[in-house]
Amino acid sequence: MEKFEKYSRSYFIPPVKSMKWMEKEYITEAPLWCSVDLRDGNQALVVPLTLEEKLEYFQLLVKIGFKEIEVGFPAASETEYTFLRTLIEQNLIPDDVTIQVLTQSRDHIIKKTFESLQGVKKAVVHLYNSTSVAQREQVFRKSKEEIVDIAVTGAKLLQKYAAETEGEFVFQYSPESFTGTEMEFALDICNRVLDVWQPTAENQVIINLPATVSHSMPHVYASQIEYISDHLSYRDNVILSIHPHNDRGSGIADAELAVLAGGQRIEGTLFGNGERTGNVDIVTLALNLYSHGVDPKLHFENVIEIMETYERLTKMKVHERHPYAGKLVFTAFSGSHQDAITKGFKWREEKENVAWNVPYLVIDPKDIGREYEGDIIRINSQSGKGGIGYLLEQQYGFDLPPKMREHFGYAVKNVSDHENKELMPIEIYDIFINGYVNIADPIQFIQSKSAKNENYDTIVSVKYEGSQLEIPGVGNGRLDAVSNALQTKFGIEFADLEYKQHAQEMGSKSNAVSYIGIKDQNGTVHWGCGIDTDIMTSSIRALFSAVNALMKRNRKMEAIAHK
Repeated sequence: MEKFEKYSRSYFIPPVKSMKWMEKEYITEAPLWCSVDLRDGNQALVVPLTLEEKLEYFQLLVKIGFKEIEVGFPAASETEYTFLRTLIEQNLIPDDVTIQVLTQSRDHIIKKTFESLQGVKKAVVHLYNSTSVAQREQVFRKSKEEIVDIAVTGAKLLQKYAAETEGEFVFQYSPESFTGTEMEFALDICNRVLDVWQPTAENQVIINLPATVSHSMPHVYASQIEYISDHLSYRDNVILSIHPHNDRGSGIADAELAVLAGGQRIEGTLFGNGERTGNVDIVTLALNLYSHGVDPKLHFENVIEIMETYERLTKMKVHERHPYAGKLVFTAFSGSHQDAITKGFKWREEKENVAWNVPYLVIDPKDIGREYEGDIIRINSQSGKGGIGYLLEQQYGFDLPPKMREHFGYAVKNVSDHENKELMPIEIYDIFINGYVNIADPIQFIQSKSAKNENYDTIVSVKYEGSQLEIPGVGNGRLDAVSNALQTKFGIEFADLEYKQHAQEMGSKSNAVSYIGIKDQNGTVHWGCGIDTDIMTSSIRALFSAVNALMKRNRKMEAIAHK
């Protein structure tokens, strides 16, 4: 790209070293959360929310647990004015929830803003004006002192109209485009506003430092926040808020480092909806805290339901790879990943009260309403024996021996590779049933009868090439006798390689499941599975399934040799 020289770094480093945030390992408690979905989020939609949709969205935010919700810019839009009045007049704002409204620093706008708040119990009134070099020079064409005067005048007007309006009001000021502002000037304008408001412990105010446009790497934003935090007047009586956007794709990192640097409150949206690349995503921020063992103070136990409501109302789509909520974020197609995950689950089953540490899964998907089946292990040509075997066990109750899992895994991958698609659980089940379970071709098992003398004398009834045969066999056990009978009658030789049994609970009844692997003279292993209500019969059926696999291979090899 040849025109990179036209770009410069349009941000400002603090005048003093501000790097104490680097010494902190992680965020120890949740910040205050303020949803701006109904303002920043709504104004970014192709089709803004209707009144009814806004009311439903507001209830969703309340249900999630937001205690501060920005509901709009009531003086700038009749729709937003009507929405605010509906919330107040229909008493839809819970007592523990504070709404927030936005206003520019202009007398008639501030006046109308307070008119819209008549009857509210408590509200944050958010005053802002832009302070960046680009905005001052190109948009407003005003000096620094003129920009300060806009902010100070607005701060005084907030005091004036709040005194004339019934209700409890908290003042908030944002030097909009903070990240493109000289840090000394940003500090000065914030302190000039604070000198007007004179915050106390009983009447705290909010200073909000937005990355209206993200210009820098996250560590620079953190240093900017720390500088303001360390030098802000009335600091103990100021709640320092941050409002990151995601222009550089670093909104999450900006927010987390800013909290380490002194930020106490975060304004953001669900799934990061907002202008351009969006606001910071509060879902991800909250669940990042959760993954570190910190209570996020928000409820995302059913993130899928929240996502579905969000998509229906906003007509936006959450990306399949979106952290935590995306349909594929907990999904493993890779064989090595699947194997590690399944072993991690089994390890947890053997332990008690251990911290979550399953490979590749940063949190337990079930904690946010995700299901293991269909979410974690999904099968395509990249999948391995571990994931395929885990899916078969979890959904259908088949616990294959390790070497049989490998054999079956290749069978499934071959189908997926040939058909060039992901396989659904029922398709994997069908491959297993049709290829391994109670196989009756070319030899169909009917029954066996044994008499125990010094050894087991057995008569095996089979159907072969249209005829029923009675085959005698002797062995040191019933299964051994059946094995000897088959080898003698059909001129085949094999050795038992592996044998496993378990019960399979299916609804109200229980079946016995047996697995047998036999090795032919060439060293090739053939696998079979048998299912029956009787455990011995299930073993015999498994043996027949393996023998039939061997005979089919022999016939195929003979046909190739003859051809």
